Amino acid sequence: MRVSCVRLGAEFLKGLIGLRILFTCIPWRSHFQALVPLAWALQAAGHEVRVASGPELTDAITASGLPAVPVGSDEPVIEKLDALLVPEVMAKVQELAERGDLLTDLAENREEELTWERLRWGYQMTQRTQAAMNDAMVEELVEYCRWWQPDLVLWDWLSHAGAIAATAVGVPHGRTLTELDVVGRMRRHFLRVRQEQAPEDREDPLGDWLGEWAQKFGAEFSEEMVTGQFAIEQMVGSMRLESPSPHLPLRYVPYNGPSVVPHWARRDPAKRRVLATYGLSLEQAERHQATSLEQMQGMLDALADLDIELVVTLPEQFQRELERVPGNTRLVEFVPLHAVVPSCSAVIHHGGVPGFLEAIAHGVPQLVIGRAVPDIGERGPRLERSGAGLWIRGDAPEDLDGGRVREQLVRLLEEPSFGEAAGRLGQELAAQPSPAEVVRELERIVDRSGSR
Repeated sequence: MRVSCVRLGAEFLKGLIGLRILFTCIPWRSHFQALVPLAWALQAAGHEVRVASGPELTDAITASGLPAVPVGSDEPVIEKLDALLVPEVMAKVQELAERGDLLTDLAENREEELTWERLRWGYQMTQRTQAAMNDAMVEELVEYCRWWQPDLVLWDWLSHAGAIAATAVGVPHGRTLTELDVVGRMRRHFLRVRQEQAPEDREDPLGDWLGEWAQKFGAEFSEEMVTGQFAIEQMVGSMRLESPSPHLPLRYVPYNGPSVVPHWARRDPAKRRVLATYGLSLEQAERHQATSLEQMQGMLDALADLDIELVVTLPEQFQRELERVPGNTRLVEFVPLHAVVPSCSAVIHHGGVPGFLEAIAHGVPQLVIGRAVPDIGERGPRLERSGAGLWIRGDAPEDLDGGRVREQLVRLLEEPSFGEAAGRLGQELAAQPSPAEVVRELERIVDRSGSR
């Protein structure tokens, strides 16, 4: 009787304090930051929120005011990914690069390019990458879920450890997306072409990996472990890729981590302000950088005579290596995007979602440079079709020279149509459901699942 009373009391208290929501994220700061506004909204609605990730992200999580659940090893995720670059992989990449083939381009949608060779090799690499980022977290994460008993697991689209844990404990789970869902579309291509192969050749590296983890905890693989039972999508709706999976649109709300608004950003600029930012990529190893120091110098030189205030975010070690800094340029290590973008006439960036959506949110034209993010092969053209910005693909090195950047930036500054189109996209983004509204949808999902 005493045990029954204790259980009833625990269930009663659980009902009073709301749902238990677990966010899971690979230890990558920009991916975590995209989750924070929704996590805050859940807390404000009276729900318990926890964020599980590798130990290297603990400080970033706690700095946001959210409780961290460190799981897995201390080895940095960058080192785990670099360890994948064994000679056979590098040889394959070099072979493909020499013939101009972006075999692992997740935005590829041309039927003639979706060969079984391309898809199979791409999913072999996807499985290795996912295992490197997630495997160390899984066992501790499942153990924690069995003890804490979350009502809902929300996992960043690269963080399949969350899908594994939710499957292991039998609770609803959803995938959170900031970029276009090119991953989901590529998965559909893979499954279709795989079905056309002889039965003995129907390899599925990603499904096999997830299935092995599921079986370890007494569960079975399903495609929901790849796609989530639903997806929360922050991308502006008119750019979204159609998908058969249920989705919840979410208004973009900026969170750039702990930050201070500098004095120069507290007043209107004397000249047209242009922000050039490359996110966190320049802090990583050389192969993860969106632009080289040579390209950065070329851009500064090419823009030196424009009557603008150019604000460039650049780590201090790179600032020291520049040969010239023009008089119209202000170098800063970091500035919160939402503090400076509203005062800008244009934004230059590498395609990262924070810069992309921040510019849209404030109706600022943008220039996207390069192919550093997986969905930009789809998002770049969609940006150009919207009229709100331009994209330099950068498939050839000469595409990224300073003269090309200058030419495109001048268009953004001088042609009013770009600002008008950016304003329309901003209005569309503002009309998407707020985090508080999405909270109510998540509550309904849990109610329908009967997990409470």
